[in-house]
Amino acid sequence: TTFMLTYKQSGVDIDEGNRAVDLIKGKIKSTYDNNVIGDLGNFSGLYSLKEFVGMEEPVLLSSTDGVGTKLRLAQMMDKHDTVGIDLVAMSVNDLICQGAKPLFFLDYIATGKLVAENIDQIVGGIVDGCKMAGCALIGGETAEMPGMYAEDDYDLAGFSVGIADKAKIVSGQNVKAGDVLIGISSSGVHSNGYSFIRKIFLDTYNYKLDQHIEELGMTLGEALLTPTKIYVKLVLDLLKQYDIKSIAHITGGGVIENIPRVIPKGLGIDINKNSWEKPAIFKVIESFNAIDERELHKSFNMGIGLVMVVEKDKAEEVVNFINNREEEIHVDAKYTELMKDRAYIIGEVVDTHEGVNLC
Repeated sequence: TTFMLTYKQSGVDIDEGNRAVDLIKGKIKSTYDNNVIGDLGNFSGLYSLKEFVGMEEPVLLSSTDGVGTKLRLAQMMDKHDTVGIDLVAMSVNDLICQGAKPLFFLDYIATGKLVAENIDQIVGGIVDGCKMAGCALIGGETAEMPGMYAEDDYDLAGFSVGIADKAKIVSGQNVKAGDVLIGISSSGVHSNGYSFIRKIFLDTYNYKLDQHIEELGMTLGEALLTPTKIYVKLVLDLLKQYDIKSIAHITGGGVIENIPRVIPKGLGIDINKNSWEKPAIFKVIESFNAIDERELHKSFNMGIGLVMVVEKDKAEEVVNFINNREEEIHVDAKYTELMKDRAYIIGEVVDTHEGVNLC
């Protein structure tokens, strides 16, 4: 007797993949602007640069990243609608550090077993992130990979391309001693340090993700899945009217490792570590008294997600501009709080030492 093998028997379901595409089509199109050419289903995404013809020397900038082990918490909680925001944030917040306007985004989702509803949730988050960043989701890939991933496992990667006029690229080369650091609030842990977070809360102190924590006003899991802030529109607004000398996205390595990347060699930073309001999650971590202060500021953003360097006499004005700014967000109302930015003067550039001192 002959028997017929099918692809489905190997664990890959093409029909389920097609069903996922049908679910997400409308959402993806809602991110399109007038520069997107063609439709979903092309072998590549097309984006016109006609709008930028007036630039003297247009430069394309690109950035790629993932979400890290924050995904493990999303999988444990079976909540997949926010990690897409994190995915977009990680790339577009990097682009904005050089003053680039993100144009478009592409995503890659790999999973052990494709469930159309989960893909719909994940891509819904990516779409929200793209709207917050003002960029178009013009392509992506969903790979079902049994044998590489366990059934409930998935991984995300993303990629964004932005544009800037060469003369206006934010480079940090004019930073000098006496310049002031402005820190902009983070929404929580963002998307770095989650292996450490799991070690602290789940392994060492035996917390449960569904445990309600008084200081957080929510469960531990909810607090930890708070999406990363997207700073694109804020920074583009600022660049129109202020000379922002340098910008650092505070990711893995915290303020200690990320700020020195964007200031000239020979200069250092003094940070007043009590100059901003920390999100509750960091206060809880501090209350354990188990982690050295410098280790904390090197592992986590500690409440500051983006740092900008400006002239001393402009600092107050920039801080006031940020704190009084009303932003129209064209996404779900549940993200309005997430999009509110608080700015603080957190330190200054010095020439007496290199690296970062916490004072």
